Amino acid sequence: MHSNGFFLKDVAGFLGGYYSCIAIMNGIAALILWRKKGQVGWALVWTALAIAMMVLASLALSASPGMVPALPASVRSLVNRLSGPMIYTLGTFALLAVLFVFRSFFVKPMVAWGILNAMLVLMGLSMADENFAAIVMKPDNVPIVGLVFLLAFFTWLATKQAVVNDDRIARGLPTVEKENDEKVLVWPDLVYTELICMVAVMAFLLVWAIFLPAPLEEPASSVKTPNPSKAPWYFLGLQEMLVYFDPWYAGVVLPSLVVFGLMAMPYLDFNKKGNGYYSIEERKFSYLTYQFGFFVLWITLIILGTFLRGPNWNFFGPFEYWTPYKVEVLNNVDLPQMFWVNLLDQPLPKAPAGASGLVQAGYVLLREAPGLLVMGAYLLLLPPLLAVTVFRGFFAKLGLVRYMVMANLMLLMLTLPIKMILRWTLNLKYIISIPEISLNF
Repeated sequence: MHSNGFFLKDVAGFLGGYYSCIAIMNGIAALILWRKKGQVGWALVWTALAIAMMVLASLALSASPGMVPALPASVRSLVNRLSGPMIYTLGTFALLAVLFVFRSFFVKPMVAWGILNAMLVLMGLSMADENFAAIVMKPDNVPIVGLVFLLAFFTWLATKQAVVNDDRIARGLPTVEKENDEKVLVWPDLVYTELICMVAVMAFLLVWAIFLPAPLEEPASSVKTPNPSKAPWYFLGLQEMLVYFDPWYAGVVLPSLVVFGLMAMPYLDFNKKGNGYYSIEERKFSYLTYQFGFFVLWITLIILGTFLRGPNWNFFGPFEYWTPYKVEVLNNVDLPQMFWVNLLDQPLPKAPAGASGLVQAGYVLLREAPGLLVMGAYLLLLPPLLAVTVFRGFFAKLGLVRYMVMANLMLLMLTLPIKMILRWTLNLKYIISIPEISLNF
């Protein structure tokens, strides 16, 4: 199901205004750069881009199927084929790794501005596809699209300040925060600023409410449920976790560990640098841990659940039609079955009929021995091994108790990406499966 004439007529006005806004944005940037010394080249670049956006706006307003700018069908098909959950999971991790390693390059204003324009243009070309527009322009999802761009902006701003401070520290200069440590009064300076922001946000929300009605549906009914049934956007990460873990772990243990980890952070953090100013080099381990947990294990799951999870909670490409008849067959297996049946070609150990409870428990432990050994080695043997290798300095500074708390919190955090990869590569459902006591992991 792809773009047609009726759809293009509906979206033509929006795309025309969309490209016009990009043109105005780049025109203002070009005017600012024209007045700066040594920035004439960049001013010419953004002027040319503004003119190109006006051309795209005029083509979009024509509402002709052959004239409205859109991604080629071959590109959309390729994106759909490459948008599997495995590629998405590893791709987001690789992208963040590249952005971190080359952060000094990506925080440059002109580079970041170019990436922003590329994202906006790509989004505009994608919205000419009916299936993509149906998801992105859904009233429920529009705020999430805005939040993604805002999150990218503030992450860039904080990273830029950290890169500048790290460079100043390396040259023996004070940080920007210490150099500009000028105090301002709450009244009237701060209150006036907050008042202006409040009025601006109120005006923005008023305009939003006029042009984008609230997505109210019919009263809830137990005999008719939406497909897909999705939680609010801030719970979509938890809903995605339920694909890989039982509710007791995904809905109770993991969120509790997040809260406990945040509470324990002041007691585990021995590095006193970076207080009151932005820095990455002085707090690299803490920075990487936070970025991995926040972006890879939370934000990317929200984006996945919002834009890529469709009917029956199946995985769909960005340009794929959300049909409720799509069937994905997953031959999920547990680790005991993989070990006893697939590897050793033996039936699962099972207690004889009429055996006592103690004997039955022994057979259950024998059946789950592979999973118990794997998890025991992961949680009990791996922390000491890391303490004498990679985390030797952390162990010396934290001590045994604080180090074991930190190491186990990190290992439990890593269970999510590890389980996701095992699920999509080996169809592994549970490492430990004890239905006799409703314990599955």
